Amino acid sequence: PPTPLPRGEGGLVCANRRWPLMPPDPDSMAGWPAAADLRDAAGRWKLWLKEEKRVSPHTLRAYLGDVGRFVHFLAEHLGRPPSLNDLSAAALSDLRAFQSRRAAGGAGAATRARGLSGVRNFLAHLDRAGVLHNAAIGSLRNPKLPKRLPRPLAVTDALAAVDTIETLATEEWIGLRDRALLFLLYGCGLRLGEALGLTRREAEGSSGRNAPGGDTLVVTGKGRKQRMVPVLPAVREAVDAYIAACPFPLAAAGPLFLGARGGALNPGVAERQMRQLRAVLGLPDSATPHALRHSFATHLLAGGGDLRTIQELLGHAALSTTQRYTDIDTERLMTVYADAHPRARRSTG
Repeated sequence: PPTPLPRGEGGLVCANRRWPLMPPDPDSMAGWPAAADLRDAAGRWKLWLKEEKRVSPHTLRAYLGDVGRFVHFLAEHLGRPPSLNDLSAAALSDLRAFQSRRAAGGAGAATRARGLSGVRNFLAHLDRAGVLHNAAIGSLRNPKLPKRLPRPLAVTDALAAVDTIETLATEEWIGLRDRALLFLLYGCGLRLGEALGLTRREAEGSSGRNAPGGDTLVVTGKGRKQRMVPVLPAVREAVDAYIAACPFPLAAAGPLFLGARGGALNPGVAERQMRQLRAVLGLPDSATPHALRHSFATHLLAGGGDLRTIQELLGHAALSTTQRYTDIDTERLMTVYADAHPRARRSTG
């Protein structure tokens, strides 16, 4: 591991002491105004996240962006590129100033809380490696977050979305593709990235049939963890119809869902289709591809599904994440009670 430099030897003092809070390319760390030892340590941390922790590309980029913003803040705060020693010596007041700067720039509580996760992870990694110890980070509290419940669609709206998406496409096979994709989100509770990450081989399963794994589908989720989810006949039929209609060759190890030019389908295309669907069906702005996953969990719970099973189907690491859906169901029951029970109605006389 790199040895921390003595304080004050963190690199050359730059003539311009102002750097933007967001590096031009946080994924490459090329824009970080950091001393060589800090840059080297960040590179090792990035490799650890990719190879050992096996985080998703989205999480990796988010973490690097979090630390990149902090490095840029320290560079402006100190007037020079910070070193590992500066990172170790960062006081609680420095960390709070960083959070205040982000708040002044318009970052909300949830954004600032999520932004701290990358900084905490980086410092914890350096601490475990014996490179440095920062005593202040453990005393810094996360911003207080408002309690936000998932916003699922009603059953009728979710079914209408799956049935209507096909009519918005300019080509028949694209309509079948979009219908199969939404069916996987709502019928199996997949994340959009999980569905788009499926290969044809995974969709067909070991049986060799054009159906997602026969009666089950093995899904690779966050942290490359795999889980098995059951597949409804309607979902199998939708995927089967899309595969049969797709005009491009679908390689066994290639992506299942293709774009109009034959490349892997971009998530932005699915999000754009949902925006069009909202306009056609009059759905709220919360009707996103991910809302179909919320709908899957909420409708299962309302139908008598138990939390542990739903947790496994969704691939949640903690049961507390799945328990949010019980709050939705409780809120719905209380609304029904307030509207229907005679004693709950307020007298208008």
